Amino acid sequence: MKVKITKPDATLYEGEANLVQLPGTGGLFEVLNNHAPIISSLRQGTLRLVDNEGKEQTFGIRGGVVKGQRNDLLILVQ
Repeated sequence: MKVKITKPDATLYEGEANLVQLPGTGGLFEVLNNHAPIISSLRQGTLRLVDNEGKEQTFGIRGGVVKGQRNDLLILVQ
């Protein structure tokens, strides 16, 4: 799926991923390929991303929102 992680002053990641794990306000959750449409708020924590080559990246965030549909995930963080 296409993933874009952005904050007000920079883009942190833009590319393909197989898995994104997010710290939602209701708890930790994962988004995989072909996930149902989603909009959620995010709390402070660690965002984990596994790209198509199996490489894992983590990003510390202070909060934000995520919107996803049709294998296109946009994550706005602070």
